[in-house]
Amino acid sequence: MLKLGIVGLPNVGKSSLFNALTAAKAEAANYPFCTVEPNVGMVEVPDARLDALAVIVQPERTVPAVVQFVDIAGLVKGASQGEGLGNKFLTNIRETDAIVHVVRCFDDPDVTHVMGAVDPVRDREVIEFELALADLGSVEKRLEKSKRAARIGEKEAIAELPALEKANAALAEGKALWHVSLTDDERALLSTLQLLTLKPILYAANVTDAELAGDEGAYVTALRAAIAADHEPAEVVTFSAKIEGELADLAPDDRKEFLQSLGIESAGLDRLIRGGYHLLGLETYFTAGEKEVRAWTIHHGDTAPKAAAVIHTDFERGFIRAETVSYVDFIANGGWKGAKEKGVVRSEGKEYIVQDGDVLLFRFNV
Repeated sequence: MLKLGIVGLPNVGKSSLFNALTAAKAEAANYPFCTVEPNVGMVEVPDARLDALAVIVQPERTVPAVVQFVDIAGLVKGASQGEGLGNKFLTNIRETDAIVHVVRCFDDPDVTHVMGAVDPVRDREVIEFELALADLGSVEKRLEKSKRAARIGEKEAIAELPALEKANAALAEGKALWHVSLTDDERALLSTLQLLTLKPILYAANVTDAELAGDEGAYVTALRAAIAADHEPAEVVTFSAKIEGELADLAPDDRKEFLQSLGIESAGLDRLIRGGYHLLGLETYFTAGEKEVRAWTIHHGDTAPKAAAVIHTDFERGFIRAETVSYVDFIANGGWKGAKEKGVVRSEGKEYIVQDGDVLLFRFNV
C-alpha cells in the first residue's frame, strides 16, 4: 500500500485537499493550526482496468488498490524551534513512502497567507528547512550513540559513522539530504532513521480553476524552475482544492461530466496518485477469480515471487510458477478460458519481471 504524508504551510489548501480526497471531515478554516491532530484517510486508487476485469469475471467482490494519506498540522517557519504545532506531528509521517508538499499558487485576498505574499518558491524552501532541522535532531542522537559505540570497537557503529557525519553536516546547514551525494550503502544505513528529507517529494500546486484547465501560471512556472535548478528528484502535480471539494459532493457518474464542463481531463486525486506511482516507480498487477478481482501494488522490476509476496509471504516462499496473461489479452479474449484457448496465457518462473497490468494466478506449495 502506498503511504503519502501531506505537509505544507497553513492556509495553502492542505486540509481542504485531504478532506476532498478522503471525504474525511478534518476541520478546514481560514486561520493557522486548525488541524491539531494528524488525520489518516484511505483512498481507493482509480483504475478503469479493474472495472473492466470485473465486468468479464463477475466476481463476488472487487478490491481496488488503496493509498493512505496522512495529514498533519500546518508547518510554519521556526517549527523546529517550537513555533506552531506542525513539528509536533512530523513523527506521524516518518513511515510514509513519500511526502506530498502542498503549495499555494493562487492569489485570493479573502484567504490570508501565513507569510504574507504568495510565493511557492519561498514556501518550498521554508518547509525544506524545517524538515531538515527535524531530521538533524534524529541524526545527532544516532551520531552521538554511534560515536560512543565506535570507541569500544562495535563494527556496526564504525560502519555507519561516515554516513551519519555526512548527513549531519548537510542537515546542520538546513539542507535536505537529497542535496547530498549518498551511496546506496549510505542510504541503506540511514534508512532505519526514516529521515524525512530522504523521502521523494510530490509537490501539489493548488491553482485556480482557469490555470488547471489552461496555462499553469507564473507561480507554478517559478516552482518548476526552482526544482529544476536544484536538480531535486521531485514531481509537480497541479490541482484545485476548490474543484476537489465540489467533486467530493457529486455522485461518481456526475464527476466526469463536471470535469468535462470545466475542460479538465482528470481529478486531482487521479493526478496525485499517478504522480506518486511514477515518483516511486510503482505498478499494478491484477488477480481475477470468481471470489474477487483485485489490484495489487508492486515496484517496477519486481519478479513474480516478489509480486506474490504482496498477497502473502507464503506465496513467495513456496512459489512454483505464475500463470500470466496481459490485461489487453485477458479483456480481448473474455477472461481466463478464452485467453487459454488462444494460447496467450504463459507459465512464468521465478525470474519473470511482472509487467504493469499483468493478470496473474500464482501456483505455490508450502
